[in-house]
Amino acid sequence: MLEIRFFATLRNNRGNIVKIPFYQDITGVQLLKIFNISQDQVSIFLVNGFHRSLDTKLCDDDIISIFPPVGGG
Repeated sequence: MLEIRFFATLRNNRGNIVKIPFYQDITGVQLLKIFNISQDQVSIFLVNGFHRSLDTKLCDDDIISIFPPVGGG
């Protein structure tokens, strides 16, 4: 099982935390496709609290945190 935590605008229509079954050899890029999120919508991608590239292969029981770019001033 993967736990995905969405932040800020990425929560829209998804909720804060979503759990999905683990799929062998799934990467961050593939995970984004499942949730219809483009790579340019992601600024920070964390796996178990550590910054990782979207090409990282995920493991069962990973906790994924996805943050969009932040703007304002």
